[in-house]
Amino acid sequence: MGDRSQLMEQTLDSPLKQSSGRSVWESAKPFVFGGMAGMMATSIIQPLDFFKVRLQLIGEGTMVAQPSVLKLAPTIIRNEGVRIMYTGLSAALLRQATYTTARMGIFRSMSDALSQDGVPLPFYKKAGCGLVAGALGSFVGNPADLALLRMQADGSLPLEERRHYRNALHALQRIVNEEGVLRLWRGAGPTVTRAMAVNVAMLATYDHAKEAIIKHWTHSDSFLTQVGASSVSGFSIAAFSLPFDFVKTRIQKMKPLPDGSIPYRNALDCARKVLRQEGFATFYRGFGTYYMRCAPHAMLVLLFMERLQLAAERFSL
Repeated sequence: MGDRSQLMEQTLDSPLKQSSGRSVWESAKPFVFGGMAGMMATSIIQPLDFFKVRLQLIGEGTMVAQPSVLKLAPTIIRNEGVRIMYTGLSAALLRQATYTTARMGIFRSMSDALSQDGVPLPFYKKAGCGLVAGALGSFVGNPADLALLRMQADGSLPLEERRHYRNALHALQRIVNEEGVLRLWRGAGPTVTRAMAVNVAMLATYDHAKEAIIKHWTHSDSFLTQVGASSVSGFSIAAFSLPFDFVKTRIQKMKPLPDGSIPYRNALDCARKVLRQEGFATFYRGFGTYYMRCAPHAMLVLLFMERLQLAAERFSL
């Protein structure tokens, strides 16, 4: 009797559990693979991101000429050591584990839900998915982004103004203790705006470019197709998002002035002051470095994600 009851329970419960478990994993895969791909790409690209931040902080508030990264990098390495290039890596990985996990997962889940019978979405719907995913993901990842930027900018400050964060968790703890929990979302406005621009340029452009390349050139979703589409995506990110990234960097890095006031009230105030005091070209300061950081990072994230999805299919995960 006991065996019969046990058999009936397994018969009734197992399909439901299997179905539920499969559904949960299928829903989680875009998030898991997105976060993993982002962390893998960041581990490779981190030095370029470090030099991009340092370039953006040179000559703040002045019309000072911008040095090239080829001149800046050897000077920084000579003065601060090779390891300085990986300053903030813990915060960068935490940022990918939050921001990229959320935005990649939300975008893919939304686009899959809106697609009917596998028909590709029009670009405006992909852009809409990218905007929503970028906004939500960046809000989740803003604390890690703030910690990362402060850690990378620390070496550019006078010794008495440096914060000396040891790692991402130490940075977050100190920010909360010294400035309050809400300060973790300083710069959230420009961060969200930048992320929306990045996501449209990266994810919507990637999907659209891949569809066009398959239709007119390769006729298959091959590695060459993915490289071509990710290259288009990388350039789009750099061109559309650098001004937003520049403003975000300035706001998140700023410290109170000697009189206790803050340099910028908000993103619009920052953009207005930079435009008046430093000129429009300042918004594209470090474009070469930013492109060399964004394009490979976007390509690696997208390619790593494609490889992870392929591996999951191969092993029936």
